[in-house]
Amino acid sequence: MKYRKILTFAISAALISGCATAGRYDYDDYDQDYRYGSTSEFIDEAKVISASPIYETVTVNEPETRCWNEQVYHRRPNNRNDSYTPTIAGAIVGGAVGHQFGKGDGKDVMTVAGMLLGGSIGNDLGKKPVQGRRYATTEKRCETVDNYRETRELVGYNVQYKYRGKSYWTETNSDPGKYLQLKVSITPME
Repeated sequence: MKYRKILTFAISAALISGCATAGRYDYDDYDQDYRYGSTSEFIDEAKVISASPIYETVTVNEPETRCWNEQVYHRRPNNRNDSYTPTIAGAIVGGAVGHQFGKGDGKDVMTVAGMLLGGSIGNDLGKKPVQGRRYATTEKRCETVDNYRETRELVGYNVQYKYRGKSYWTETNSDPGKYLQLKVSITPME
C-alpha cells in the first residue's frame, strides 16, 4: 500500500510537471550553453501572415540625343593676304609716277615718296575682300536633351509575422515567402 501511494504520487508529479512544461517552448534543444559573457543570440523562424509590396514613384532621366541638319555659311580664305605682290606692284607704280613729277634733287625724294604711297595702296588693295568668297555647307548638329519620366518601382515588402504567439511588423527588401528568419537575442531583466 505504501508503494502504491508513492507510485501514485510519482505519476501525479510527473503529469503535473509535464502539463506545466507542455505549453512552453523549450530552448534546451539547442546545444549552445549561454553563460555569463557569452553571446545569447540564435536564429529562429517565424510564420509570415502577410507580405504587401511597397512601391515608390521615382523620377528617372533618360537623356535623348536629337540631331538636325543646319546650313552654315563660311568665308573662303583670301589667299592674297599671304602674297606681297600687291604691295610690290604698288611700290613700283608709285615710284614711277613719283619719278615723273620730281625735278633735280627732288626727283629722288618724289620717287621714294611714290614708292611708299604706292606700296601702301597696293597692300590695302590686296586685303580687300573679293565678292563671291562666301559659301554654304550643310552640317549635322546634335544636342543631348533631358527626358524625365516617372515610374513606380518595387522597393520592398511590409511583412506581418507571428512569433511565439505575438504578431510583429517589419520591412524586407524581398518577398520572405512562408517563413521569416529571425535573429533572437536574450537579455535578462535586472
